[in-house]
Amino acid sequence: MAKGCKMSPRPDQTPTQPHVMTAHSEPRFPLAGVWLGAIPWVLFPLAGRRSGQYTMNHDYSKKTPDGASFDRSGSQDSLDELSMDDYWKELENIHETRRNNHEERVALVVKEPDEGELEEEWLKEAGLSNLFGESSGDPLESMVFLSTLTRTQKAAVEKRIETVTQTMRKKNKQHQIPDVRDIFRLQNDSKGKVCDGSEPSTVRTSENKNETQDGTKGPKFNLGTDEQESTLEDMLVLDTDINLEISFAEQAANLKDSSAGKMWKGGGGDTLLPNFRLPKDKTGTTKIGDLAPQDMKKVYSLALIELTALYDTLGTEFKQQKAVKIKTKDSGLFGVPLSVLLEQDQKKVPGSKIPLIFQKLIAQIEEATLETEGLLRIPGVATRVKSLCQELEAKFYEGTFNWENVKQHDAASLLKLFIRELPQPLLTVEYLKAFQDVQNLPLKNQQLQALNLLVLLLPEANRDTLKVLLEFLQRVIDHRDKNKMTLNNVAMVMAPNLFTFHGFGSKTIEQSEFVMAAGTANLMRFMIQYQKLLWTIPKFIVNQVRKQNTESQKKEKKDKAMKKLLKKMACDREKHEKQEKTPNDADVPQGVIRVQAPHLSKVSMAIQLTEELKASDIVARFLSQKSGNVQTLKKEEVCLYEIGGNIGERCLDDDTYMKDLHQLNPNAEWVIKPKQS
Repeated sequence: MAKGCKMSPRPDQTPTQPHVMTAHSEPRFPLAGVWLGAIPWVLFPLAGRRSGQYTMNHDYSKKTPDGASFDRSGSQDSLDELSMDDYWKELENIHETRRNNHEERVALVVKEPDEGELEEEWLKEAGLSNLFGESSGDPLESMVFLSTLTRTQKAAVEKRIETVTQTMRKKNKQHQIPDVRDIFRLQNDSKGKVCDGSEPSTVRTSENKNETQDGTKGPKFNLGTDEQESTLEDMLVLDTDINLEISFAEQAANLKDSSAGKMWKGGGGDTLLPNFRLPKDKTGTTKIGDLAPQDMKKVYSLALIELTALYDTLGTEFKQQKAVKIKTKDSGLFGVPLSVLLEQDQKKVPGSKIPLIFQKLIAQIEEATLETEGLLRIPGVATRVKSLCQELEAKFYEGTFNWENVKQHDAASLLKLFIRELPQPLLTVEYLKAFQDVQNLPLKNQQLQALNLLVLLLPEANRDTLKVLLEFLQRVIDHRDKNKMTLNNVAMVMAPNLFTFHGFGSKTIEQSEFVMAAGTANLMRFMIQYQKLLWTIPKFIVNQVRKQNTESQKKEKKDKAMKKLLKKMACDREKHEKQEKTPNDADVPQGVIRVQAPHLSKVSMAIQLTEELKASDIVARFLSQKSGNVQTLKKEEVCLYEIGGNIGERCLDDDTYMKDLHQLNPNAEWVIKPKQS
């Protein structure tokens, strides 16, 4: 049997150990932070857990004698016993697959970190390692970065630096151990100014720097903040709105222990999903993929610090797991790392960002129809799935595999198998536990905020693959009237495949299967329902990136002052010659921008800014200029880009109001060009 290929059970296959079923009333009890209402089941792990045994107290009286399926066309928004039944059936299918596989599994070893090691790794991931001893780099770059952080973000950094500093002193390392107060002394003067010398709009500090706002003893040092104070009323919009303009951790800190916070309680208790909306932003919504790589690197660091600050504020421990490298397959399809798969795929299809086998399996499922009842829930035939898996391993890249032999339920089983058999989980070893811990956050909007930040932290290959998966699952749900697969049903079926990772060993599997079952299923619902919001970069993070770029530019100008002085006359002469030849921004009157479009027939146009002018209006104006000599591009193929000024590069969404954005970034250039894949 090809390595990585596992057998799926038949729908009517009898488990190795039968379920123990008893009559059971319908109690109310909490499970993993989620209050499950009237659900007539309780799970108890048995001593024989390693062979996949478990005891289920479940009332099967609603099952018809001939095994007909339940009516699954119920509510989309709340957990019910039928949808949870889907979860346990899927879990049993997974156990059957593993029991029927006689290969030895290589468990992924998660290293227990030494004292301070996690914090040191965290600072490295946040881009702050150059503040310490042996690390190379300019500490002033970190000073610029730190000057843009919010109060809660700075507190999170302070906490980790304090731990690392103490650990380094205990270990008596040879290199110099800096005093944390010296690291940050450039940021604030006696009046509370930020590092560039400008007054923050509002600086919130206690008179006693060692005392927090509630009077308790705080850190030994304080970074101050240039975060603008926001009143509670600013954040208390409708409960269906997600505030992306204010730091999530700051919102949590202001809501904590307040009457408003109590009003919002029940994020884990009520299983109904709110209709969270993505708020409109006049300066444009920024999606993952809209920013240049250098700005996305800053986004990653800020997202890590913000997520840590949010967890700290809410009293939830945030720890990144660290996997010890193990030997994995260097070729094939199933059980192969995403990076290896993409390397193989890019030889066949240059620029591939999603594994080709993953795309093909989804296409095969959709080719039939998404209206098939029980799609994703009903497993394929075990012998056929095993045979197909072996054949795919041998023939997929040769292009000789016959896809006509693949039935829809078999393709769905292969898709789930692909996800499960990744040597590291799709949600990554580092952040899988953090994803699972989202269910412990008290409010639904906070859970959503945490998921948003976690998606930003995923490696590009994992994030892109997850996005394609969630979009596919939503298309399945869109046909729920026919296929009887509601949001709940799909979430219950997919959660075990995404969250129960075999590589962590039996202890973690038991936790995620039995203790965290309902919680991870709820997270799956969140990820499907709110996927558009999860792939949005919060405005406050984009603004922090803008501020970092502005501060870095100021620093660069000071560093290059002498060089610029020596070249001033040559630059002025070149600029003067350019002005004589072609019009440029200096010729554009106030309230007008010049837009360049090198790939279109009209390569340049002066645009008058008005209150209602949107990015889509400018693109439409250029595309209306026809020319037979230039390749015709469709609207969906091009984007108006904001380039330079306080941003590297940003693809603007259609509803961006250009006057508002120009005020935010007056030094930007505006270019229409094909969207980057």
